[in-house]
Amino acid sequence: MRLRAPWAPRLRIPVWMRMRRPRSRREWRRLLRVLVLACVLALLPATWLQATAAARVRTLADVPAAPVAVVFGAGLWNGEPSPYLAHRLDAAAELYAAGKVRVILVTGDNSRKDYNEPGAMLSYLELHGVPAARVVLDYAGFDTWDSCTRAKRIFGVRRAVLVSQAFHIRRALALCSAAGITSYGVGVDENHNLTWYYGGTREILGALKASFDAAFTPNPHFLGPHEPGVTRALRRG
Repeated sequence: MRLRAPWAPRLRIPVWMRMRRPRSRREWRRLLRVLVLACVLALLPATWLQATAAARVRTLADVPAAPVAVVFGAGLWNGEPSPYLAHRLDAAAELYAAGKVRVILVTGDNSRKDYNEPGAMLSYLELHGVPAARVVLDYAGFDTWDSCTRAKRIFGVRRAVLVSQAFHIRRALALCSAAGITSYGVGVDENHNLTWYYGGTREILGALKASFDAAFTPNPHFLGPHEPGVTRALRRG
């Protein structure tokens, strides 16, 4: 007989862990159907993104011109754009140099004083030949939906070229379309390293949230008043 020490906690095993294994072929088939259905439901949002946005993914060479390029944040390393973010900004600078866009809207996180993603993006673009007067900063682009809906509702963007990595660009296109922006997307190529695979896997959950955002179009975390920065930058041209 085993005695439990008086100080030892009493463990409670969750119900789902106490379920018995299937004992018959019928039960195994039923379990398999449930698992297949769960997989199908999990992949439906990603399939929706592929179907609705794939035709609007282009390259730097063949993307149609638009007044504005929207560059989504991708993190800072020691205050500087991460490699993925730097590659997005390189693509945006190429679009500007080629005359494909006239203004670049950089959207990212500035929720802390010591973390200014849009500011770092502006500095990087200036170093790569884009005049500061042609760059507009959105400091409250906390996620893709916030960036898209604020681009339309706060900055008045109606037509744009979106710039992100290939694994993310379809979600950005779908959400900006739901926000009311006519857009094409440039998917920046990357080496298929661990970060790339992580980003691709993360998109499965991102697609689920995107389907909710597109269906219900919630307000962003921070809305705020209209900002005329994009309109002013376009008028300068």
